[in-house]
Amino acid sequence: MKSIRIILILCLAAIFSQAQTVTNHKKAADVYFINQEYYAAAKFYQKALEISQDSAFVIPYGFQTRFSPDVAGKEDAEYATFQLANSLRLYRNYKDAEKWYAIATKFTDAKYVLSGYWYGESLRANLKYDEAITAFTNFIAKYNGTDDYKLRARKEIESCRYALQEMKYPRLFGLAKLSKEVNGLGSNYAPFLNNQNLYFTSSRPIETSGKTELLKAEGIKATVSKKETPFVNTIYSTIGNLNQTTVTVEKVLGVKNLEAGATAIHPNGEVMFLTVWSTKPDRKRGIHMSRKINNQWSEPVMLGAEVNVTGFNAMQPFVTNDGKYLIFSSDRPGGSGKYDLWYAAIGTDFKVENAINMGSKINTKEDEQAPYYNPSTKRLLFSSNGNVGIGGFDFYESMGSLANMTKAENLGFPFNSAKDDMYFTPVGSNDNEGYISSDRESLCCLEIYHVVRTWLTIKGRLIDCETLKPLDGATVTLTGKDFETQKVVTDVNGRYNFKVNSNRGFQLNAAKDSYFAKNMTVTLDQLVKIDTLFNPDLCLTPFKIDKPIVLENILYEFDKATLTDASKVILDNLYGIMVDNQNIEIELSAHTDILGGYDYNIDLSERRAKSCVDYLVSKGIAAERMRSKGYGYNIPVAPNKTPDGKDNPEGRALNRRTEFKVTKK
Repeated sequence: MKSIRIILILCLAAIFSQAQTVTNHKKAADVYFINQEYYAAAKFYQKALEISQDSAFVIPYGFQTRFSPDVAGKEDAEYATFQLANSLRLYRNYKDAEKWYAIATKFTDAKYVLSGYWYGESLRANLKYDEAITAFTNFIAKYNGTDDYKLRARKEIESCRYALQEMKYPRLFGLAKLSKEVNGLGSNYAPFLNNQNLYFTSSRPIETSGKTELLKAEGIKATVSKKETPFVNTIYSTIGNLNQTTVTVEKVLGVKNLEAGATAIHPNGEVMFLTVWSTKPDRKRGIHMSRKINNQWSEPVMLGAEVNVTGFNAMQPFVTNDGKYLIFSSDRPGGSGKYDLWYAAIGTDFKVENAINMGSKINTKEDEQAPYYNPSTKRLLFSSNGNVGIGGFDFYESMGSLANMTKAENLGFPFNSAKDDMYFTPVGSNDNEGYISSDRESLCCLEIYHVVRTWLTIKGRLIDCETLKPLDGATVTLTGKDFETQKVVTDVNGRYNFKVNSNRGFQLNAAKDSYFAKNMTVTLDQLVKIDTLFNPDLCLTPFKIDKPIVLENILYEFDKATLTDASKVILDNLYGIMVDNQNIEIELSAHTDILGGYDYNIDLSERRAKSCVDYLVSKGIAAERMRSKGYGYNIPVAPNKTPDGKDNPEGRALNRRTEFKVTKK
């Protein structure tokens, strides 16, 4: 009995010692987490869960048994698992976060109910859109909170469906990641092209003193150490041609004991606006200005209250290429939500005037960041996580003046990805080429990509339907929702040619005087895998005012005015003409042969002509654009009898006809 007691005491001591170790690791992890050191936090939650540091966050065999109701330490294990998932997500390691949220979604404690939401977000970031829809749907069914998470989950479901459609039909953009000299260790983002040099922000490692900093958190009896991080956000610039195999990168500007980035240089090349901040949670981001003196950038000076409101953040400045406006992102009061876009005029000696909010067509309840605006094209590009989109932050485009922009439109895939896409800077003046930042191929960090619009070429030829000769001087109009309407005139060979940055479907309209115009619709499915669309010859039918055109094979039952199905097919062609030529008015007429009495044939032809008009009205053609007329046998086009007075069946067949003629255009 004594031996058993000793063994039991030793076992309890071991368990208590182990529990203390787990608790200490958890406390350390909590301090790192509160101080936003998410990578370190993840490592210590991993230790608290006794997961091998070499496992790369692989879930050990039998791990789920720790959450059984009768297992000691169940609550700590659940907490550490949930926080491990949160830490991984917050440093953008969605691949591993997904695995741990999948476990946390099964916890019954209500304090972990948000696992379902973040599980859906992780699945979405990992391109598992169908699974993400299921996860968000399950979350909505379980969640009873009064905040906006249900609303956000519904938006995420809509975004997943949008992403599935976008990825099925990629838009016309080409992307390529820049070299390792630019995309080194750490984050590399916020490109800004100034002349031939690409300025960008990077947290690549720098030399440090090795000094250790102690981190604490209110309410937690633990202190952890943090070595001075070598990953400090600093502004760099490339030297020379970015297309070369090797690119030279040099440090441009850093701020002692602080982080600096997201720069914008005034068109005069002598003034830089930038964001300066500290990694400490209680320090706000502010927009500063630096001047170039003797070819060196001066110590940045913080802008005034017109931009930087005390107690709030202002960041990501952009200066328009005419030097007149500063646009930036801020969570200052007076906005629509969290971070909004604001703009301010730049006055004399670069004094920035009071900022103006860009309004609800741009800003949402969530975050709008990283603005770019071209005064020449009147195009605004920015990133938002508050609209329906493909990933976290997506690029959106709006047109107009800064005071009056159109509603923002998503730029689609592949410009946007399942993760974060931000910071556009152009090459040239037309916004067709540039650089962006994205973490689409990274487990943690933004990288810089070259992006260029590609083009769809649309070619074809117009001919006369009767002579089959080419029609020169005809106007061909191309319309689509993603581009401005274009018009060209066919050349002597009847040819036309368009180039557009859209494959979302469009309509061609071909028109020429004294010809019926014709429309042709091309769908997205026809365009998804081609770069040039060669249309077959499109023929136009000539007409003259009041000259009848016979509609062949309009047939009726004997002694009836009811249209046959075959006749309706023929009238559908006339329907197309009426749709394509909205200004014309027509007369539809019916004619008979000589058999039967005069009044009988007038009545029969009137009813037959009216049946044609009624059919077109039923398909949506306005009744006032058409009139029906029955001529009986008054206007024969062939003899009803032969010269010797005998019946002429062939002639009578020609006389039994339906015609239309244009009466007004």
